[in-house]
Amino acid sequence: MKFLDAEFVQGFIRMAKDGWEQGWHERNGGNLSYRVKPEEVVSVEENFEKKEWQPIGTFVPKLAGEYFLVTGSGKFFRNVAIKPEDSICMIELDGSGENYRIVWGLVNGGRPTSELPSHLMNHEVKKNATNGKYRVIYHAHPANIIALTFVMPLNDTVFTRELWEMATECPVVFPSGIGVVPWMVPGGKEIAVATSKLMERYDVAVWAHHGLFAAGEDFDLTFGLMHTVEKSAEILVKVLSMDQGKRQTIKVQEFRDLAKAFGVELPEEFLYEKLYVKKD
Repeated sequence: MKFLDAEFVQGFIRMAKDGWEQGWHERNGGNLSYRVKPEEVVSVEENFEKKEWQPIGTFVPKLAGEYFLVTGSGKFFRNVAIKPEDSICMIELDGSGENYRIVWGLVNGGRPTSELPSHLMNHEVKKNATNGKYRVIYHAHPANIIALTFVMPLNDTVFTRELWEMATECPVVFPSGIGVVPWMVPGGKEIAVATSKLMERYDVAVWAHHGLFAAGEDFDLTFGLMHTVEKSAEILVKVLSMDQGKRQTIKVQEFRDLAKAFGVELPEEFLYEKLYVKKD
């Protein structure tokens, strides 16, 4: 099978294109990775041209020997659908989980995303936490969620509660809540470690003044999670810009009723009583 004809590759390309069309990927902003299934590796391995081993910059032993499809460093999401062979690559990890090598893609040179340590550390966390079900890690720059990091406390509890209130589906889509990482230099091990700690509990984390980081089982669920959080943030930005305060909102007991109806568990720490004052 030709590499670009594989269903998982087409799904990856479609997700990158969808993110670009949402306006989440200015210039070379954002990155995407997918932990490839063994049978998918077999289906495309005839296309492999294995390059030299390179250090990952971190240590992910539980991912040793696995393959990942990732966007390239400095590559533009808008070009993934146009020139996939130049914009993305497939990598293989060695038996120690300390090095990687490109086996397909980036035909004009380059390396995987600069956020590779963050992606792989979080893949390792989610693989362990979900018995291998989670395979997608996605980082984007949605404008509304970034805007909120300048005016809201950088606090998991506050971000979760405010975004839950903006749309009824939010507690159902991300019932475990949202984590918040304070601003850190992107691309290094420090932000990777901070994010992976949050991902032990959450499926999505806000990177203050930078963007959003999400994990999921497949392309649709992960993109849908990112989309839901950003739409909720957009509603909150509009509400705050009206400067009238909330006249009404979803109440604590109503969150509990919603959780019961949809069979999800909402942590009580997010269900604190709030005082709303109507401004006339």
